[in-house]
Amino acid sequence: MHSNKPAHSPLPSRQHQYRCLAAIALLSFGAAAAQAQTNSRDLPGKGVSVQPLKGTVDEEMFQTLLVARALEKLGYRVQHVKSLENGTQHVAVAQGDATFTATHWMPLHRAFYENNGADKAFYRAGTYSRNAVQGYLIDKATAEKYKITSITQLKDPKLAALFDTDGDGKADLTGCNPGWGCELAINKHLKGLDLESSITHRQGNYQALIADTITRYKSGKPILYYVWTPFWVNTVLRPGKEVSWLEAPNIPGAQGEDQTQLPNGKNYGFRLNQQYILANKAWAEKNPAAAKLFAVMQLPIEDINAQNMRMRQGESSEADVGRHVDGWIKAHQHTFDGWLEQARAAAK
Repeated sequence: MHSNKPAHSPLPSRQHQYRCLAAIALLSFGAAAAQAQTNSRDLPGKGVSVQPLKGTVDEEMFQTLLVARALEKLGYRVQHVKSLENGTQHVAVAQGDATFTATHWMPLHRAFYENNGADKAFYRAGTYSRNAVQGYLIDKATAEKYKITSITQLKDPKLAALFDTDGDGKADLTGCNPGWGCELAINKHLKGLDLESSITHRQGNYQALIADTITRYKSGKPILYYVWTPFWVNTVLRPGKEVSWLEAPNIPGAQGEDQTQLPNGKNYGFRLNQQYILANKAWAEKNPAAAKLFAVMQLPIEDINAQNMRMRQGESSEADVGRHVDGWIKAHQHTFDGWLEQARAAAK
């Protein structure tokens, strides 16, 4: 016989339902916790604000944005890059008004460093770009014709007059902007080597002055200027090709960093400079991932020169430079990822 009662499929008990819901919640919580742990590990700087600085030279944006890109990959919230004079940059970083600058040169900026708290205020580790040369150059044609190899030869009024641009009989040297730091070294040379009566240190807007210098060169006139590496000028006026370095002997009584002979025996008046990423010390101590990143990043001078030349050729907007940075990262992805791995490991 068949029962007229409908078949009964017992519903899950409330207790069983609660167990299922609890299990689901636990799995969800575990997944969320695992994701949070992954985010914490991969993005140790998540939510932390960073204010980068650069000097007033447009070509310093490349080095700065490369650091910014790496910080963003670590989760840091990087603000728009601000441009300040070198001395002011050091004050801002020391006081915590800014986080870092990627264009701190030593020994050129030693006074800025020491006058703003030195090791108590700043974090500086590793070398971002190595062995930058700077000094004085003249066009090669004039150097060879008059056998000029040292800036001290311009004590001779006849030789100094070759580089006169304003008719006063003195050589006109395209020099450093006030506040850069290099202008102090130039003035020390002119005074210490007894050249103030024969050379005028032309200062103002370096970009405008060097453009005028290049125009003079192209018109066949003698030129005398100061320059540093890495910088695009060296790809237009190439040392050993279009121009020649002038030696600048140590000033009388020179000691320490005023003794500027290079390892190759030449003396251009400046020691080799190393470029560092300089950060606020208190901030770096709270952000070990960023501190490690600053310590391990390295950028060849040749790559900076090449990018600077692209700016000179018209690709000079911040968007252009950002594209250059992204291209550099793509071409050096293994190196870039290695920096990030070391930074993340430091945050554990």
